[in-house]
Amino acid sequence: MAKVIVVTSGKGGVGKTTSTAALGAALAQRGEKTVVVDFDVGLRNLDLVMGAERRVVYDLINVVQGDAKLAQALIRDKRLETLFLLPASQTRDKDNLTAEGVEVVMEELKKTFDWVICDSPAGIERGATLAMRHADVAVVVTNPEVSSVRDSDRIIGLLDSKTAKAERGERIEKHLLLTRYDPARAERGDMLKVEDVLDILSIPLLGIIPESMDVLRASNLGTPVTLGENHSAPALAYRDAARRLAGEQVPMSVPGEKRGLFGKLFGRRAA
Repeated sequence: MAKVIVVTSGKGGVGKTTSTAALGAALAQRGEKTVVVDFDVGLRNLDLVMGAERRVVYDLINVVQGDAKLAQALIRDKRLETLFLLPASQTRDKDNLTAEGVEVVMEELKKTFDWVICDSPAGIERGATLAMRHADVAVVVTNPEVSSVRDSDRIIGLLDSKTAKAERGERIEKHLLLTRYDPARAERGDMLKVEDVLDILSIPLLGIIPESMDVLRASNLGTPVTLGENHSAPALAYRDAARRLAGEQVPMSVPGEKRGLFGKLFGRRAA
């Protein structure tokens, strides 16, 4: 049975879709069958980042409404046979997503894949709550700025109240993925430091993705950064984050930080 992950945040533009693609590709590279699911109905972008925009025939809404079978909507990645995409609709409204329909699709995906990674729309509306509903694990994506961290704190509250696990009295596993981090700017006070974000959100740290043009370049090329820029700092950081999701103990580091000091600060709080 698959592990279901929701990649979520309260604020748009923090890197959820990029992170979904990068983590999905990294897990698939391990030989584990992985599907990334776009829940951002009406603002479909995951297919662009995956380089599959011209291959979309059917989408999540078609499957939910019974207009197409799941196998018809799934798109296998041309570069990696263990990686699949279930795209969102670009022409429908999020109200076309039903809780019952999403549950049926998720149950079917869990029978087929090792990992189901749901790319959630930003905020707290219907699409976001449906994306997180069946998750076993939440990856909360946050930029090191006050508004992003505040909105993520609200999302953490929703994860503890609006998921199927919460309704059963269980706690969903939550991890922080800090994106667009620049140690030099943090040291100057231009952005929050890692320890400040951890103190506010109080969830384990999954990874720190450095600010880099490699991420934008990969997205524009339609290639997850973990497939395209294999040895770039963001690719290595995402790959380490995927290894932690899979249960490995991987030391936490940030380019530009002194590894020893960083380990003392955050080793106990790393995912």
